[in-house]
Amino acid sequence: MLTSASSVLVVGGGPTGLSAAVALAGRGIGVRVIDAAAQGANTSRAAVVHPRTLEVLEDIDVTRRILDRAVRVPRFDIRDGSRSIARLDFSSLKTDYPFTAMISQADTETILRDRLAELGVEVEWNTRLEGLDADGRAQVVTATGRSSSVRSDVVVGADGMHSAVRDAVGIAFPGTGYEQSFVLADVAMEWPVPRDTVSLTFAPEGLAVVAPLPDDRFRVVATADDPPTEPDSDYIGSLLRRRAGSAHVSDVAWSGRFRIHHRLAETYRRGAVFLVGDAAHVHSPAGGQGMNTGIQDALALAGILADGGDPDSYERLRRPVARRVLRLTDRMTRAATVDLGGARFVRNTLIRAGLALPPVRHRISMEISELAYR
Repeated sequence: MLTSASSVLVVGGGPTGLSAAVALAGRGIGVRVIDAAAQGANTSRAAVVHPRTLEVLEDIDVTRRILDRAVRVPRFDIRDGSRSIARLDFSSLKTDYPFTAMISQADTETILRDRLAELGVEVEWNTRLEGLDADGRAQVVTATGRSSSVRSDVVVGADGMHSAVRDAVGIAFPGTGYEQSFVLADVAMEWPVPRDTVSLTFAPEGLAVVAPLPDDRFRVVATADDPPTEPDSDYIGSLLRRRAGSAHVSDVAWSGRFRIHHRLAETYRRGAVFLVGDAAHVHSPAGGQGMNTGIQDALALAGILADGGDPDSYERLRRPVARRVLRLTDRMTRAATVDLGGARFVRNTLIRAGLALPPVRHRISMEISELAYR
């Protein structure tokens, strides 16, 4: 059991690492957070906070702060081009938060950093992990080149898909990448779907997800074969018009491209070292599950460690969730990128028929909202 005399090194100052640090510091446990980056995220990446994540963030006094800034979106519209083929509605789910909260990752990280600062802990930027063993002995290096040894009771690896923590203790990360790239952008545009709705559009050219953000902007996530490094308004507008039939992009606040992978760490723990979030599992952004699953990992681990639970129970609790998320997002991505006419017809027919049944709608809503993982 961790106590006020214990020390925890959290490697990674993103939402997952910050959540772990806030939960531990709030229990009076000594925490140090390091990150190799120069500063926190200054662009919006993850943008969805699902109902289950809002529930667990109550425990660290963050939920109300997120909702003060977020757009509340209770509906999902599944479309084939410009035509709606099925809808999901979170408003009937049994939770205090029957909606997704749309907010930029930059804002989410700011909220978590502010909460951590209230507990007396600041993120140490420009500080990288140079070496680590499974007993919790680490070597860290600052931007000035100063190297120091750190001995921690627990090390939490929250440093993403290319985790230095995972590599240092020799945990394999098997899986594969998808052939297509993804475009990610925050834009101002004219869009025909109401702002209380996330649209998931299937088209022969690929998948396009559009969701409302604060300040009258939209998040766009779309597959693409060979997108530019920073897609501009013309590129994004053309992409959406080819797939959804109607869109006029007037401004791009930020854009980028990335490749996605489908991977799961062979173990979540080696000695005193634990993996959370993208260091433990990565998958398609379809459904917006990534950051949510990571935050829930972090809070589950912090609770087990602070309460004196069995450390191995963390993996038993959270690994099955990651497997379910990987299966769900992989199926969504592969279904969305079907490009043969006959296969598209079958896909649309199955989606329409399945979501016409209330039990099926409820089950899928529970999976996407992550309320099924309570």
